[in-house]
Amino acid sequence: MFDYIRVSCCVPNVTVADVRGNTDAILDKLRQAAGQGSRIVLFPELCLTGYTCQDLFLQKTLLEDCLEAMSRIAEVTGELNVTAVVGAPISIRGGLYNCAVVISMGEIRGVVPKTFVPNYSEYYEKRWFSGAEDLLRFDPYGFTLRDLGFDREEPISVGADQVFSASGVTFGVELCEDLWTPLPPGTFLAMNGAELILNLSASNEVIAKRAYRRSLVSQQSARCLCAYAYCSAGSTESTQDLVFSGHSMIAENGSILAENEKLLDTDYVLTMDIDIGKLRADRMKNRSFSDAGRVYGSAQPCQYVEMRSFDPGSDGSLYPLKKLPFVPDGRQDRQQRCMDIFQMQVAGLKKRLAVTNAKPVIGVSGGLDSTLALLVSAEAARQMGMAATDVIGITMPCFGTTDRTYNNALKLMEALGITSVTIPIREAVELHFSDIGHDRSVTDLTFENAQARERTQVLMDYAGKVGGLVVGTGDLSELALGWCTYNADHMSMYGVNASIPKTLIRWMIDALVEFSIFPAGTEVLRDILDTPISPELLPPGEDGTIAQQTEEIVGPYALHDFFLYYVLRFGFTPEKIFHLACRAFGEDFDRETVKKWLKNFYRRFVCQQFKRSCLPDGVKVGSVCLSPRGDWRMPSDASAKAWLDRAEAL
Repeated sequence: MFDYIRVSCCVPNVTVADVRGNTDAILDKLRQAAGQGSRIVLFPELCLTGYTCQDLFLQKTLLEDCLEAMSRIAEVTGELNVTAVVGAPISIRGGLYNCAVVISMGEIRGVVPKTFVPNYSEYYEKRWFSGAEDLLRFDPYGFTLRDLGFDREEPISVGADQVFSASGVTFGVELCEDLWTPLPPGTFLAMNGAELILNLSASNEVIAKRAYRRSLVSQQSARCLCAYAYCSAGSTESTQDLVFSGHSMIAENGSILAENEKLLDTDYVLTMDIDIGKLRADRMKNRSFSDAGRVYGSAQPCQYVEMRSFDPGSDGSLYPLKKLPFVPDGRQDRQQRCMDIFQMQVAGLKKRLAVTNAKPVIGVSGGLDSTLALLVSAEAARQMGMAATDVIGITMPCFGTTDRTYNNALKLMEALGITSVTIPIREAVELHFSDIGHDRSVTDLTFENAQARERTQVLMDYAGKVGGLVVGTGDLSELALGWCTYNADHMSMYGVNASIPKTLIRWMIDALVEFSIFPAGTEVLRDILDTPISPELLPPGEDGTIAQQTEEIVGPYALHDFFLYYVLRFGFTPEKIFHLACRAFGEDFDRETVKKWLKNFYRRFVCQQFKRSCLPDGVKVGSVCLSPRGDWRMPSDASAKAWLDRAEAL
């Protein structure tokens, strides 16, 4: 459902050389994982025997017990509707191989021998095992179960070059040391279509190795645009010379989704949902990935193993989900992200000011967006050695301006020491109403837009007068919704907030306050943070407070930024985005409210493209951006019907 697949890493208690006892432990964990809804269940390297059997691997009794164990496991996978991947030593046509055995829906479907057999430091595997390359002299399609020691002739796929597929989910398998090489086999498997790589491992623990192992898994999943499940032998292995970690991880495109907590661990099941839909979206978008498959994939072509289909079944309820996908959760991470973005904004504006030899000119309303743009401009000027007074802030009160925002604008400019200019625009707008024949008492769209365009005209003309550059204040969320007046606040000479969503703007200012970047402005910045979001284009209420609040008109920005992230970043369907939003905001909005604003988002997002098609330059700071030159190209006359019809049917 919605392209999720639930995967488990299972680390059973293993007794070295007790295959039957180990099989009982494996089956117990397999049932636990299936009970949690998992469809793919991964076990450690050589888990049937224990990794530390040493010369016992060469005993026929041990190998025959493994064949019996595989048959037992196959029977249970058929009962549980799962795929199990277990580690076992297998004798194949005269050689002994350290293998991953793919057992699915009652059948042994494939055997993947370890490619890189380590024989250095504490590792001595070549004493017992051959590598996958030794099988290349055989026809890869010519193996039967009899070649593995079974008394049956059914064909079986053998080799490190296998991509398995069931119910539209594709996966490949590698073993332990394979990951630690310059070109892991999983890289070629991914380029040949594998969306999930499973690694059966037996990694001993030494100081700092856990962090390094985590880095390897994270980076490999990012390079291959895949999910990666890593499951290592537990701490009940022999401790004759080594201690084993039982380290398990489930990663997705560079992010660790789940990981066991203990340094030395065993006897547990780690379960997580993987969003295959995200990976597919990124692979479609990232042309370098497909190019790499074309250039290098043919260097190691794969055999494809189509297995009996199973229902992936997962609704993604275990998958980590954030209400605010643009905002890091932890305070320290959030503040660091905000400060990093601030430095990118400043760097972009500094370059533009240096090239144009201009002074920054900003319309200051006392709201969040213009405040951040002003702070960026002040810092850019400071770093360039310009006088603070070279930054020009212009406040332009009109019909909807409240005392609170007006005074906050003045206080902020005074605190920063910049040039503060007040230009009331009421008379100019009323004259314009007279020129175009508009009734001043009709507070419609014309009433609002005339004010916005007058402000932009003032800014542009004043900038021309003083050799200035108009710094845009509009943010990513407003651009997505088209919540800007064409050729008014929609326009500037450089947009420093263009790729920052509304839900992050507030935290940007909060971080600047916390780090005391502008200490003189702390008090007024805190009040600006508490001010409702409004364009202030309609007259205030009788008590002088803001009457026009943006989120009551276009909807909650938290929801819209959530929609925006999944529409642009992954191209998800309305059904999946609705499902995710209802899960994330279940305590905040009912389903009808989410549906209402989702439809509004699609309607506005598609029909407002004409405003985005002619946007000024602006620095990109994140993976989601709407620049018509680099990130989002779309015809202005596209139809939203397909998305609106599906949203309406929710």
